[in-house]
Amino acid sequence: MNFSRTGIFPQNRRIAAKLLSLALMLWLAGCATAPPPRETRAPEAPPPAPSKPEPAATPTLQKLVDEAAALQSMAQSSLAKRFLDATRSLPAIAPRTAYINEVTREYYSPAARKALPAAAQAKLAEVTFDESRYYYTKYGSPLAYVRALDLAAANGIKEVAGRQILDFGYGSIGHLKLLASMGAHVTGVDPDSYLTAMYAQPSDQGRVPSAGWFGAAGSVTLAHGFWPKDQKMLEVVGQGYDLILSKNTLKKGYIKPDRKIDKRQQIDLGVSDEVFLKTAFNALVPGGKLVIYNLYPKPPDPKAAYNPQADARSPYTPEQYQKAGFVVLAYNQEDHAAARSMGRALKWDQNSKGETISDLETNLFAMYTIVGRPGR
Repeated sequence: MNFSRTGIFPQNRRIAAKLLSLALMLWLAGCATAPPPRETRAPEAPPPAPSKPEPAATPTLQKLVDEAAALQSMAQSSLAKRFLDATRSLPAIAPRTAYINEVTREYYSPAARKALPAAAQAKLAEVTFDESRYYYTKYGSPLAYVRALDLAAANGIKEVAGRQILDFGYGSIGHLKLLASMGAHVTGVDPDSYLTAMYAQPSDQGRVPSAGWFGAAGSVTLAHGFWPKDQKMLEVVGQGYDLILSKNTLKKGYIKPDRKIDKRQQIDLGVSDEVFLKTAFNALVPGGKLVIYNLYPKPPDPKAAYNPQADARSPYTPEQYQKAGFVVLAYNQEDHAAARSMGRALKWDQNSKGETISDLETNLFAMYTIVGRPGR
């Protein structure tokens, strides 16, 4: 096209040239702009490492958690393993005060002391129960019940949630709390004033929250007195139990020793064999079990002094159990290997410095008897 022959005036041609130049500059600028970057995705972060369990709140609770971990390999049943797992649910306990008559060795809670005459109060010395004493008392780790629970599971008590459990001679509240956190309703029986004074606070009994993965909450009831001798104890303990446990209490050496022993070592049930066994039988539901588990030291030479601790046989004969209505499932069954595995896990062969002080192969033995009420 020959622009010289168009109808555009000169000044209009100059404006058109400027517009064309501006358009060209904008086009070149657009070409020079870098294209928008492609959408990119940040590399995926590696999955977080499994978090380590939080340490327990106190040294005593951590010790129980550590003991539970050491016992896991010997626990055979899911019941026993869950019992050990539940240690992380145990609550911290603040120190508490009690009182003792150092002559009679009787213990009193603050409330019991207050009820005494002033002269009797003056004879009492103050004692402090810390968290370690609360869980370990004078009998050692509450986790030593793990073997008895394995035996209960092997004889049909595979779950405790919603079930009633009686511990005759309970000795420590720790295992009761653990079973309750698994949904059981647990009653501990013991006449020892040491326990009455130690476990005198309202929080020691009643509802126990679930450990977190076992379902409903359970409960603990403490019955301090002589069962089944006392009528009040019969009413408190009641019946309807799926499992009766007794560890290191129903020993022949304590109940019916072959020789005369110090009265402080003997357990006087206050009733005949027939009454005790029939009461235990009636306390169980059909299908319920009585598990007697006894640990003991090396038996002495027959010519040596009689040691009631070392006579761990059942106080009753198979015929007595059968006469009361029980089916005998195991009688004076030796359990030495399992007891020694438990002892090593709990470091019974070591002192506080980790030094070996005892040979469990020659100094630790165990025996159990299991009877059941016929039924489901």
